[in-house]
Amino acid sequence: MKIWKPFILLVYSIIACLGSELLAQDTIRLKVLVTSDIHGHFLPYDLFENRARTNSLAQVYSYVKNERSEQGQEVVLLDNGDLLQGDPLIYYYNFIDTAGFHPLAQMMNFMKYDAATVGNHDIEAGHPVYDKLVQQFSFPWMAANITNESTGEPYFKPYTIINRSNLKIAVLGLCTPSVPKWLPKDLWSDMIFEDMLLSARKWVDYIENTEEPDILIGLFHSGAPERSFTEAELPMLEDASRLIAQKVSGFDVVFSGHDHRLWNVPVTSPSGKAVYILGSGSNSHNVAVAEMLIITDTENQIKSKNVIGNIRSVTKLQADADFTENFSHFLEPVKNYLKEPVTILKDTLFSRDCLFGSAEFVNLIHHIQLKITGADISFCAPLAFNAILPSGEINIADMFKLYRFENQLYTMRLSGKEILDALEYSYSNWMNQMMDSSDHLLNFKKNDKGETKTNSFGQRETVTPFYNFESAAGIFYTVDVSKPAGGRITIHSMSNGEPFSPRSFYTVAVNSYRGSGGGGHFTEGSGITPDELYNRTVWTSGKDLRSMLSKWLSTNPIPSEITEVQWNVIPESWYEKGRKKDCELLFKH
Repeated sequence: MKIWKPFILLVYSIIACLGSELLAQDTIRLKVLVTSDIHGHFLPYDLFENRARTNSLAQVYSYVKNERSEQGQEVVLLDNGDLLQGDPLIYYYNFIDTAGFHPLAQMMNFMKYDAATVGNHDIEAGHPVYDKLVQQFSFPWMAANITNESTGEPYFKPYTIINRSNLKIAVLGLCTPSVPKWLPKDLWSDMIFEDMLLSARKWVDYIENTEEPDILIGLFHSGAPERSFTEAELPMLEDASRLIAQKVSGFDVVFSGHDHRLWNVPVTSPSGKAVYILGSGSNSHNVAVAEMLIITDTENQIKSKNVIGNIRSVTKLQADADFTENFSHFLEPVKNYLKEPVTILKDTLFSRDCLFGSAEFVNLIHHIQLKITGADISFCAPLAFNAILPSGEINIADMFKLYRFENQLYTMRLSGKEILDALEYSYSNWMNQMMDSSDHLLNFKKNDKGETKTNSFGQRETVTPFYNFESAAGIFYTVDVSKPAGGRITIHSMSNGEPFSPRSFYTVAVNSYRGSGGGGHFTEGSGITPDELYNRTVWTSGKDLRSMLSKWLSTNPIPSEITEVQWNVIPESWYEKGRKKDCELLFKH
């Protein structure tokens, strides 16, 4: 017994020490909830279909309230950009009824968002809208890589510090730098967009040295593609969230946006730490959640951090009653606005027809663009994948189906060769080189086995999105899909029979996205630099194209035949079989 007594006392002493250390530790449960690419889906009502919907901020708020009511956990609520476009309600309060406190600011302040990052479609709303919201939001709106050209300082707040249970949480906001390629300069005047990776390195170093945060969150309105990039692609990369997580140490979690993808994947940072990339998709269907378990000692020093990523659907939740009671009154003025008649449509138009060739849905836009501008040639692509404009009375609500975005209308001066090169670029990405009549017409992405790939929505993926399927009016041309990319287009003449010359210059009506370089048709295809593109623009509408289309249709009859659009695909028998095959593949009928 005498032998064992000192040993027993030693064991008790060790247990007592361990016990006191364990008691001295504090465990903090933190949940970071992030919405992204809401695109105007604020209220649980579909203004297009005039019925309730299950994806809105009202459902998101039900989830947020439930998480905040949980005992023993802290909650941070963030948004990752693209709030100001996509739904008639946000369009109405951005541009029609602009007096007073913006409904979006009221809603997000009510939900007690802690911070948000600016998206490219937020910039698209223009200075009067986003500058006003910066003042009205009760939380910081961030974008560290957008600099005020006049002052050299960040135009928006670069980052913010959030405190929860003695934790110092830093959130860094970054926006895709591709905005100048897509939007007219007046929408982003006095701004300089910087590379996201370089900006992340700069600001992470600043935050760590100045703030010494316990947790660092990346809130990036930028996608997270799985592929690697060449050195030539890296400067000013559009979708850089994954790249930053892999190249910049310090982040505990990175939230991506912009690509509308659901992401929940860990990557390895330069320090060897696993960093989750989380993306919540779009249109208020889901919330991206980072669940963190943090253990601190008596001096609030972090001993360990564990992060788990989740994507939570909110579509089965009831819309929060407090939210709808406070904000449903914003719907009625929009409903009345959408009922305003525009024109009478003789035949039903289907946007899906435009994916496979010349079709009236896009041809109508071509016709109006030419009439408004008096241009020689029009460029246009379908902006809806599967929209239907029914015959009969067309109202303002239908115009959102015809033209989805708030693009402006440009007239540009381009040479015949630049027009030809842009069309070659378009059809190279749009249509496949068919080897025979059994081949695909559309240029689908394929896996290693040569099978067509599907995206996270279960849709077959084309090499370029459908909104880059650019066709032309005002010229007569053929597309030979039996030929390789770059040698498919033959322009025979102007649509009125006059000669077309590669050496002559023409005025071209085009939307501001394309005219600013979006999709690469004029930059990569025609080889025109972005600065030169700006100089080629001879007229800009200053107003959104949808409102201009509506105004023209309300005062002019729709012609029974749109003669300016004259193009077809050959060999015709191959085209017909390929079109039928791919239509069935995409639409199941």
